[in-house]
Amino acid sequence: MTDLKGKTALVTGSVQGIGLAIAEALAGAGARIAVHGLADADQIKEVCLHLRNKGAPEAEFFAGDLRDAAEIDALMQAVAAWGGADILVNNAGIQHTAWLADMPRSTWDAIIAINLSAAFQTMQAAMPVMAERGYGRVINIASVHGLVASKQKAPYVAAKHGLVGLSKVAALEYAARGNSKSGGVTVNCICPGWTNTAIIEPQIQERMAAFDGDRDAAVADMLKEKQPSLRGSDPSEIGALALWLCSTLAHNLTGAAIPVDGGWTAQ
Repeated sequence: MTDLKGKTALVTGSVQGIGLAIAEALAGAGARIAVHGLADADQIKEVCLHLRNKGAPEAEFFAGDLRDAAEIDALMQAVAAWGGADILVNNAGIQHTAWLADMPRSTWDAIIAINLSAAFQTMQAAMPVMAERGYGRVINIASVHGLVASKQKAPYVAAKHGLVGLSKVAALEYAARGNSKSGGVTVNCICPGWTNTAIIEPQIQERMAAFDGDRDAAVADMLKEKQPSLRGSDPSEIGALALWLCSTLAHNLTGAAIPVDGGWTAQ
C-alpha cells in the first residue's frame, strides 16, 4: 500500500472524471488534496467533502483559469502557501474536433494553453520545491494522442505530444534529486485510451439502440476501430496507476509515457 500521509497533491481538473478518480486514489492513501476545476459552489463543497470521506485529512478548492498565466501563478502561490505540492497531477484539458483547414486559431490557442502551457507553468513552480524535499511526483495525463495521431485533432495531438516531450525533459533534469529512500523526483505521463467517463456516455447511449440495449456490445462497436481490447478503462484504474507512481518503489520510473489503451498504440 502506498502511504501518502503528510503529502499534498494538486490535481487539476479534479472535480469529475479521471481527475476526480486520481484525487480519490490519493486521498485514500492519506494525501491532502488541492482540488481544482470548473465547478459551482455546491459541487466544490460536495467534492471536497467526498475526498475527505475517502481519507484525505484536508481537501480544499483552489481556483485558476489555466488559459491565463497570471491566474496559474496565483493558483500555485496559493497552493505553496497551503504547504506546496509534493504531487502534481496535470489532468485538466479540453478538446475540439475540426479539420486542420477549419480549426479556429482561437481554439488552437486555448487547447495549447490549457493542455500544454499550463503544465509547463505548474511544473516550473512546483518542481524546485520537490527537489529540495527529495521527493516529488509529476503525473501528466497525456492521452494516447501523446503517442499517436487522429484526424481532426491537430491542436489536441500537438499539445499531448508536447506534454510527453516536456515530461521527458523535466524527468532528465530532476532525475538525480533525492534518493530511493526519500523517493526521488519523477515525471511521467499516463496515456489513457477510451475511458468510461461522462463525456462518452452520449455516444454509448446512441449506439445501444442498434444492439437491443446491450451496453457492452455498444461499447465494443464504438471501440473496435481503435482499441483492440474492445473495453474502456474505468477512471479508477487510472487512479490506481497514478497512486502506484507516487510510491517510493517507483523512484526509478521516470520519463515514461505509459499507455492504458487496450493495445491501441501497440498496433
